[in-house]
Amino acid sequence: MSEPQPVVDFDFHGKALDTIFDDYQLMLESKPVGHSSKYGGFWYITKSEDIFQAEQDPDTWSVAPGMMMPPMGTEMPLIPIDIDPPEHGLFRKLLLPMFTPMEIKKLEPGMHATAQELAEQVRTAFATDPVVDVSTRFARPYPTIIFSRLAGYPEDDWPMFDRWIDEIIYDRTKSPEKAQAAGDELIAYVTRLVDHGRAGNAQGGIMGALLQKTVNGRPLTDEELLSYGYLLFLAGLDTTAWALRSSLWYLARNQEAQRLLRAEPERIPDAVEEFLRTLSPVQAMARTAKRDTVVRGQKIKAGERVALVFGAGNRDPEIYENPDDIDVTRENNRHLAFGGGIHRCLGSNLGRKELVIALTHFLATVADFEPAAEEPWHGVGSLRLRLSGGE
Repeated sequence: MSEPQPVVDFDFHGKALDTIFDDYQLMLESKPVGHSSKYGGFWYITKSEDIFQAEQDPDTWSVAPGMMMPPMGTEMPLIPIDIDPPEHGLFRKLLLPMFTPMEIKKLEPGMHATAQELAEQVRTAFATDPVVDVSTRFARPYPTIIFSRLAGYPEDDWPMFDRWIDEIIYDRTKSPEKAQAAGDELIAYVTRLVDHGRAGNAQGGIMGALLQKTVNGRPLTDEELLSYGYLLFLAGLDTTAWALRSSLWYLARNQEAQRLLRAEPERIPDAVEEFLRTLSPVQAMARTAKRDTVVRGQKIKAGERVALVFGAGNRDPEIYENPDDIDVTRENNRHLAFGGGIHRCLGSNLGRKELVIALTHFLATVADFEPAAEEPWHGVGSLRLRLSGGE
């Protein structure tokens, strides 16, 4: 296969995220469909309309061998995101009742209590420390607590979860072996949970419910339960932590927006949508062409890998006015942060609610804050803040 010289040898992990918004501008203007040599080679699609159409066309675009590029610590297909129709619908349907708005509503008291408790801990920390890492104290523990309760992961196990997230998700491009080792640990952990439930021990949450589910008239296999558990862990703990941290990162650097949301907290839901559009934890997801196809004049052959670049589509000037501006008052903000089509994120209702509640309590509890260090917008690493006016 002969590819044209790329405008950008596109990557969407690690240090590449530092300048990725500049890359998006160049790609959208000059080469909306192009080729990257990274991760064994893949095509990228950046325009919102093209991404949306691909999401609606599983006959052309397969999620096999996996949506994640590169894999997240395992080659095991993750149910249901890494399987195509018709099996996909059967397995996704099992999770749907657990993520309805009504079910999420039941979780809200716990979200409020957890967010308030953690925000008060941040406020207390500022009383003695001029600089506080709010990623460690707030953005990371909040979704770990909320989602682990929902999934049925025992509270005593939570301290080891951050390391697995770091090694499986953030180390996988620089140390695949480290990611694989952490993935093996997570597989062993979920296996123990499944075995514990199979032995008749009471188990709550999603994992407990899945033990009682059937597909095509049969119980789920251990392998299927393991796949569900692995995906739930990664999706539930990392993405919300990233989104919450990046929202606070922005607000620390934009005092006017911070003051507006404090004064008018009813604007926080719109602000959350804007943060998801512009600072999304999911910048791209992979597909594989099932047949030869053409996107904007570029032929893509059957079997070739493609990245649907949600982060670029979310900054498409054909869709958004001033697409690179973060406007916390932007309304009617349709974006691709949760994907689309049959593979649209099941946890979107939960994620939105978690973010709105967390930011509401943080802004109501913690005094005006600003950056205490230069740190990247992306990931779940440290976010060191100080109170505005501090030295």
